[in-house]
Amino acid sequence: MTPSPGTWNERRDTRRMPETTAIEIALKGRKPPAYIAVEGPIGVGKTTLAKRLAASFNYQVVLENAEENPFLERFYRNRKQAALATQLFFLFQRSQKIHDLRQADIFEPVRVADFLIEKDPLFARVNLDRDEFQLYQKVYQQLTIDAPRPDLVIYLQAAPDVLLGRIENRGIAAERGIERDYLERLNEVYSEFFLYYDDAPLLIVNASELDLANSEADYIQLVDYLLEIRSGRHYFNPTFFG
Repeated sequence: MTPSPGTWNERRDTRRMPETTAIEIALKGRKPPAYIAVEGPIGVGKTTLAKRLAASFNYQVVLENAEENPFLERFYRNRKQAALATQLFFLFQRSQKIHDLRQADIFEPVRVADFLIEKDPLFARVNLDRDEFQLYQKVYQQLTIDAPRPDLVIYLQAAPDVLLGRIENRGIAAERGIERDYLERLNEVYSEFFLYYDDAPLLIVNASELDLANSEADYIQLVDYLLEIRSGRHYFNPTFFG
């Protein structure tokens, strides 16, 4: 069913979203960014947000599919032993998704992704020892990764204890070995990366107090805010709007 003028109807994935009535977001003459990338540490809600935005705007959704990595469970049990294999799998997977996006550019699709390829080296820095990281860098440099530039990047932040709680609540067996200090380190490298990021308009979101999976009010408030963004760096803290 075609959305009525001035609104986007959200079509729910009932397997993941609460079974509530469909919501409508007033565009008020605003055009959503054509390509949105959502980033942030494990458990912050980037895949949930990417799926909801894709449903709201009738966009193609491009997901990382971490569950396809056969080394991931071993990595969370013993990071040092399985880090290189885990990282290289993700690198090849992400670069293939970028390649697929480039192949589809002739059709000029609109899309939401739950990753930036530029974040891959962040995880490599955290997870690999010096020799492994040098090997990773050689592989990364050999890959031709011509990633499309997002029209908006959304960086979701949350405190380590919040991330741990959300990881525990979603109950994925492979993630049971994730430790607080690992999440702290991920938060550090993400913060360093986005401190200097200026390749696309950036929205930094304090997601600790947001429930993007279940709260219609939180989600609508965030979308209404991002629809105003055209350039520069912006900050969304729900405590300022309450």
